[in-house]
Amino acid sequence: MEELTSVHNQHVKNWKKLQTKKFRRQSGEYLLDGWHLVNEAVKAGTQLRQLIGTADQLAAHQDLVARAAEAYVVTPEIMQHVTDTVTPQGIAAVVDLPDAHRVPANIQGAWLLLDRVQDPGNVGTMVRTADAAGFTGVVVGDRSADIFGPKVVRSMQGSQFHLTLLEGDLHKWIQDFKQLGAPVYGTQLNPAAKNFRDVHPGQTFALIMGNEGQGMAADLLKETTANLYIPMRGDAESLNVAVSAGILMFQLNRELD
Repeated sequence: MEELTSVHNQHVKNWKKLQTKKFRRQSGEYLLDGWHLVNEAVKAGTQLRQLIGTADQLAAHQDLVARAAEAYVVTPEIMQHVTDTVTPQGIAAVVDLPDAHRVPANIQGAWLLLDRVQDPGNVGTMVRTADAAGFTGVVVGDRSADIFGPKVVRSMQGSQFHLTLLEGDLHKWIQDFKQLGAPVYGTQLNPAAKNFRDVHPGQTFALIMGNEGQGMAADLLKETTANLYIPMRGDAESLNVAVSAGILMFQLNRELD
Protein backbone atom coordinates (compact mmCIF):
# COMPACT_ATOMS: atom_id res chain seq x y z
CA MET A 1 0.00 0.00 0.00
CA GLU A 2 1.15 3.49 -0.80
CA GLU A 3 0.76 6.22 1.81
CA LEU A 4 -0.33 9.68 0.68
CA THR A 5 -0.26 12.78 2.86
CA SER A 6 -0.63 15.72 0.47
CA VAL A 7 -3.69 16.97 -1.41
CA HIS A 8 -1.26 18.00 -4.16
CA ASN A 9 -0.38 14.41 -5.00
CA GLN A 10 -1.45 13.53 -8.56
CA HIS A 11 -3.58 10.58 -7.41
CA VAL A 12 -5.43 12.87 -5.03
CA LYS A 13 -5.92 15.48 -7.75
CA ASN A 14 -7.39 12.83 -10.05
CA TRP A 15 -9.75 11.51 -7.36
CA LYS A 16 -10.94 15.06 -6.76
CA LYS A 17 -11.55 15.55 -10.48
CA LEU A 18 -13.81 12.48 -10.52
CA GLN A 19 -16.45 14.81 -9.06
CA THR A 20 -16.77 16.26 -12.59
CA LYS A 21 -18.60 14.58 -15.45
CA LYS A 22 -15.87 15.56 -17.93
CA PHE A 23 -13.11 13.78 -16.05
CA ARG A 24 -15.26 10.74 -15.31
CA ARG A 25 -15.77 10.29 -19.02
CA GLN A 26 -12.11 10.96 -19.83
CA SER A 27 -10.85 8.47 -17.27
CA GLY A 28 -13.64 5.92 -17.62
CA GLU A 29 -13.94 5.73 -13.83
CA TYR A 30 -16.04 7.05 -10.97
CA LEU A 31 -15.79 7.18 -7.19
CA LEU A 32 -17.69 5.20 -4.58
CA ASP A 33 -17.81 6.94 -1.20
CA GLY A 34 -18.45 4.96 1.98
CA TRP A 35 -18.63 1.38 3.19
CA HIS A 36 -22.08 0.56 1.87
CA LEU A 37 -21.24 1.44 -1.74
CA VAL A 38 -17.85 -0.26 -1.62
CA ASN A 39 -19.40 -3.43 -0.21
CA GLU A 40 -22.17 -3.38 -2.82
CA ALA A 41 -19.52 -3.18 -5.53
CA VAL A 42 -17.66 -6.15 -4.07
CA LYS A 43 -20.85 -8.22 -3.76
CA ALA A 44 -21.61 -7.46 -7.43
CA GLY A 45 -18.16 -8.67 -8.47
CA THR A 46 -17.00 -5.22 -9.55
CA GLN A 47 -13.23 -4.75 -9.66
CA LEU A 48 -11.94 -2.13 -7.22
CA ARG A 49 -9.36 -0.30 -9.33
CA GLN A 50 -8.16 1.80 -6.41
CA LEU A 51 -9.10 1.45 -2.75
CA ILE A 52 -8.66 4.62 -0.72
CA GLY A 53 -8.85 4.65 3.05
CA THR A 54 -7.57 6.02 6.30
CA ALA A 55 -5.06 3.87 8.17
CA ASP A 56 -7.52 2.57 10.75
CA GLN A 57 -10.14 1.63 8.17
CA LEU A 58 -7.76 -0.25 5.90
CA ALA A 59 -6.04 -2.00 8.82
CA ALA A 60 -9.40 -3.36 9.95
CA HIS A 61 -10.32 -4.67 6.49
CA GLN A 62 -7.28 -6.41 5.01
CA ASP A 63 -9.58 -8.77 3.09
CA LEU A 64 -10.89 -5.80 1.14
CA VAL A 65 -7.38 -4.48 0.54
CA ALA A 66 -6.48 -7.85 -0.98
CA ARG A 67 -9.35 -7.52 -3.48
CA ALA A 68 -8.22 -4.14 -4.81
CA ALA A 69 -5.82 -3.69 -7.71
CA GLU A 70 -4.22 -0.80 -5.81
CA ALA A 71 -4.65 0.47 -2.24
CA TYR A 72 -3.76 3.85 -0.77
CA VAL A 73 -3.56 4.98 2.85
CA VAL A 74 -4.61 8.63 3.09
CA THR A 75 -5.12 11.22 5.78
CA PRO A 76 -8.62 12.23 6.95
CA GLU A 77 -7.98 15.59 5.27
CA ILE A 78 -7.41 13.92 1.90
CA MET A 79 -10.50 11.79 2.36
CA GLN A 80 -12.55 14.90 3.07
CA HIS A 81 -11.03 16.59 0.02
CA VAL A 82 -11.78 13.86 -2.52
CA THR A 83 -15.21 12.65 -1.35
CA ASP A 84 -17.09 15.95 -1.03
CA THR A 85 -18.86 14.48 2.03
CA VAL A 86 -19.51 16.33 5.28
CA THR A 87 -18.56 13.31 7.42
CA PRO A 88 -16.55 10.79 5.36
CA GLN A 89 -16.48 7.21 6.58
CA GLY A 90 -12.80 6.89 5.78
CA ILE A 91 -13.18 4.54 2.82
CA ALA A 92 -13.71 5.05 -0.92
CA ALA A 93 -13.00 3.18 -4.13
CA VAL A 94 -12.48 3.96 -7.80
CA VAL A 95 -14.32 1.63 -10.18
CA ASP A 96 -14.91 1.47 -13.92
CA LEU A 97 -17.57 3.75 -15.38
CA PRO A 98 -20.11 1.56 -17.22
CA ASP A 99 -20.77 2.24 -20.89
CA ALA A 100 -24.04 4.15 -20.56
CA HIS A 101 -24.63 4.31 -24.32
CA ARG A 102 -24.75 0.60 -25.07
CA VAL A 103 -28.08 -0.64 -26.39
CA PRO A 104 -29.41 -4.03 -25.21
CA ALA A 105 -29.81 -6.60 -27.98
CA ASN A 106 -33.26 -7.43 -26.63
CA ILE A 107 -35.39 -5.04 -24.61
CA GLN A 108 -37.27 -7.00 -21.98
CA GLY A 109 -38.81 -6.25 -18.63
CA ALA A 110 -39.86 -2.97 -17.04
CA TRP A 111 -37.90 0.18 -17.84
CA LEU A 112 -37.95 3.67 -16.34
CA LEU A 113 -37.16 6.57 -18.69
CA LEU A 114 -36.26 10.00 -17.26
CA ASP A 115 -37.01 13.16 -19.24
CA ARG A 116 -34.97 16.15 -17.99
CA VAL A 117 -35.11 15.13 -14.32
CA GLN A 118 -32.46 17.47 -12.98
CA ASP A 119 -32.29 16.99 -9.22
CA PRO A 120 -29.59 14.40 -8.36
CA GLY A 121 -31.51 13.25 -5.29
CA ASN A 122 -34.61 12.58 -7.37
CA VAL A 123 -32.67 10.65 -10.01
CA GLY A 124 -30.88 8.53 -7.43
CA THR A 125 -34.07 7.84 -5.49
CA MET A 126 -35.90 6.76 -8.65
CA VAL A 127 -33.08 4.40 -9.63
CA ARG A 128 -33.13 2.91 -6.14
CA THR A 129 -36.93 2.57 -6.26
CA ALA A 130 -36.78 1.00 -9.73
CA ASP A 131 -34.40 -1.56 -8.27
CA ALA A 132 -36.80 -2.26 -5.40
CA ALA A 133 -39.78 -2.52 -7.77
CA GLY A 134 -38.05 -5.13 -9.92
CA PHE A 135 -37.33 -2.97 -12.96
CA THR A 136 -34.76 -4.09 -15.51
CA GLY A 137 -33.20 -0.70 -16.18
CA VAL A 138 -33.31 3.07 -16.23
CA VAL A 139 -32.64 5.29 -19.27
CA VAL A 140 -31.70 8.88 -18.60
CA GLY A 141 -32.51 11.37 -21.34
CA ASP A 142 -30.78 14.59 -22.31
CA ARG A 143 -30.55 17.37 -19.68
CA SER A 144 -31.12 15.02 -16.76
CA ALA A 145 -28.66 14.79 -13.87
CA ASP A 146 -25.59 12.66 -14.56
CA ILE A 147 -26.31 9.17 -13.27
CA PHE A 148 -22.74 8.72 -12.03
CA GLY A 149 -22.34 12.13 -10.38
CA PRO A 150 -21.44 11.98 -6.65
CA LYS A 151 -24.86 13.06 -5.36
CA VAL A 152 -26.72 10.60 -7.60
CA VAL A 153 -24.35 7.77 -6.67
CA ARG A 154 -24.89 8.41 -2.96
CA SER A 155 -28.65 8.51 -3.47
CA MET A 156 -28.72 5.27 -5.50
CA GLN A 157 -27.17 3.43 -2.52
CA GLY A 158 -25.63 0.75 -4.72
CA SER A 159 -28.63 0.07 -6.96
CA GLN A 160 -26.46 0.79 -10.01
CA PHE A 161 -25.00 -2.69 -9.43
CA HIS A 162 -28.43 -4.35 -9.56
CA LEU A 163 -29.97 -3.00 -12.79
CA THR A 164 -28.95 -1.48 -16.12
CA LEU A 165 -28.31 2.28 -16.28
CA LEU A 166 -28.19 3.94 -19.69
CA GLU A 167 -28.27 7.35 -21.34
CA GLY A 168 -30.08 7.84 -24.62
CA ASP A 169 -32.57 9.50 -26.93
CA LEU A 170 -35.98 8.88 -25.39
CA HIS A 171 -37.71 9.26 -28.76
CA LYS A 172 -35.63 6.35 -30.06
CA TRP A 173 -36.40 4.25 -26.98
CA ILE A 174 -40.13 4.87 -27.37
CA GLN A 175 -40.01 3.66 -30.96
CA ASP A 176 -38.02 0.57 -29.94
CA PHE A 177 -40.69 -0.39 -27.41
CA LYS A 178 -43.46 0.21 -29.95
CA GLN A 179 -41.74 -2.05 -32.46
CA LEU A 180 -41.91 -4.80 -29.84
CA GLY A 181 -45.59 -4.13 -29.31
CA ALA A 182 -44.79 -3.09 -25.73
CA PRO A 183 -46.63 -0.13 -24.15
CA VAL A 184 -44.95 3.13 -23.21
CA TYR A 185 -46.62 5.16 -20.49
CA GLY A 186 -46.10 8.87 -20.02
CA THR A 187 -47.07 10.82 -16.92
CA GLN A 188 -49.25 13.91 -16.97
CA LEU A 189 -50.87 16.03 -14.27
CA ASN A 190 -54.17 16.02 -16.10
CA PRO A 191 -57.46 14.31 -15.13
CA ALA A 192 -58.05 13.74 -18.86
CA ALA A 193 -55.14 11.32 -18.79
CA LYS A 194 -55.64 7.68 -17.80
CA ASN A 195 -55.96 6.58 -14.19
CA PHE A 196 -52.79 4.62 -13.38
CA ARG A 197 -54.85 1.86 -11.75
CA ASP A 198 -56.60 1.08 -15.02
CA VAL A 199 -53.60 -0.12 -17.03
CA HIS A 200 -52.15 -3.63 -17.22
CA PRO A 201 -48.88 -3.42 -19.14
CA GLY A 202 -47.63 -7.01 -18.98
CA GLN A 203 -44.00 -7.91 -18.44
CA THR A 204 -42.32 -5.55 -20.92
CA PHE A 205 -43.11 -1.83 -20.86
CA ALA A 206 -41.65 1.62 -20.27
CA LEU A 207 -42.65 4.38 -17.86
CA ILE A 208 -41.52 7.95 -18.48
CA MET A 209 -41.17 10.51 -15.70
CA GLY A 210 -40.70 14.17 -16.57
CA ASN A 211 -39.00 17.30 -15.29
CA GLU A 212 -39.71 18.37 -11.70
CA GLY A 213 -41.33 21.68 -12.66
CA GLN A 214 -42.46 21.26 -16.26
CA GLY A 215 -43.34 17.58 -16.46
CA MET A 216 -42.78 15.60 -19.63
CA ALA A 217 -41.95 17.32 -22.89
CA ALA A 218 -45.00 17.81 -25.12
CA ASP A 219 -43.46 15.95 -28.07
CA LEU A 220 -42.82 12.88 -25.90
CA LEU A 221 -46.38 12.95 -24.53
CA LYS A 222 -47.65 12.65 -28.10
CA GLU A 223 -45.63 9.49 -28.77
CA THR A 224 -46.70 7.38 -25.80
CA THR A 225 -49.21 4.54 -25.71
CA ALA A 226 -51.08 6.31 -22.90
CA ASN A 227 -50.41 9.05 -20.38
CA LEU A 228 -51.14 8.35 -16.73
CA TYR A 229 -52.11 10.42 -13.73
CA ILE A 230 -52.41 9.68 -10.02
CA PRO A 231 -55.73 10.82 -8.50
CA MET A 232 -55.18 12.69 -5.23
CA ARG A 233 -57.67 12.76 -2.38
CA GLY A 234 -56.13 15.73 -0.59
CA ASP A 235 -55.54 19.33 -1.61
CA ALA A 236 -51.91 19.12 -2.73
CA GLU A 237 -51.40 20.33 -6.29
CA SER A 238 -48.82 17.71 -7.16
CA LEU A 239 -46.47 15.02 -5.88
CA ASN A 240 -42.70 14.99 -5.89
CA VAL A 241 -41.53 13.26 -9.08
CA ALA A 242 -39.68 10.52 -7.18
CA VAL A 243 -42.73 9.80 -5.02
CA SER A 244 -44.94 9.63 -8.12
CA ALA A 245 -42.46 7.32 -9.81
CA GLY A 246 -42.48 4.99 -6.82
CA ILE A 247 -46.26 4.71 -6.79
CA LEU A 248 -46.40 4.05 -10.52
CA MET A 249 -43.52 1.59 -10.69
CA PHE A 250 -44.88 -0.69 -7.98
CA GLN A 251 -48.39 -0.52 -9.44
CA LEU A 252 -47.38 -1.20 -13.04
CA ASN A 253 -44.99 -4.01 -12.16
CA ARG A 254 -47.38 -5.73 -9.77
CA GLU A 255 -48.18 -8.50 -12.27
CA LEU A 256 -44.69 -9.90 -11.78
CA ASP A 257 -45.29 -10.51 -8.06
